[in-house]
Amino acid sequence: MQADRIRSAVRELLFAIGEDPDRPELAATPSKVADSYAAFFKGIGQDPLEPLADNFAAEHNEAVILKDIELVSICEHHLLPFTGVAHIAYLPNEKVAGLGRLANVVEILASRPQLQENLTAQVADAIETGLSARGVLVVIEARHQCVASRGARQPEVNTITMATRGEFSDPLLRAEIMGLISRGS
Repeated sequence: MQADRIRSAVRELLFAIGEDPDRPELAATPSKVADSYAAFFKGIGQDPLEPLADNFAAEHNEAVILKDIELVSICEHHLLPFTGVAHIAYLPNEKVAGLGRLANVVEILASRPQLQENLTAQVADAIETGLSARGVLVVIEARHQCVASRGARQPEVNTITMATRGEFSDPLLRAEIMGLISRGS
């Protein structure tokens, strides 16, 4: 992350919209944006498979489901945030991962400029590859500031995306897992 370049770009952006970046209320804005970007984009250059490398032999071969993994990402089209939750289900083959490791995969992939559709597929691919899972299902539900604050101006709209791999591509098995994910929601 090149914080100096971000600060310079934010100053230029403030000039471009007709503001004075030296105005007392805006003086710290370039640094604050640079700090925010360091957090928003910390997943750039990180390998999402790395958290899954620390895994265990599977004695369990039925579905493992994590619900409501909170995420914050930045829309790569508008550089505005989208926030929501990811739900992950997988069928172990020979190995399982610590449950927090699955949330780490979501965090790494969400912490880069993203489209929700691609993020969903990337999480599914990482779990399928990293754990050699027999099946993977990922559902992400999020609210996008680019929809809420501009254009359509629909602040209550949720976008739901799903990616399935392996055995979860079967509609009956997928329906069973979706039922478990939606239970209590």
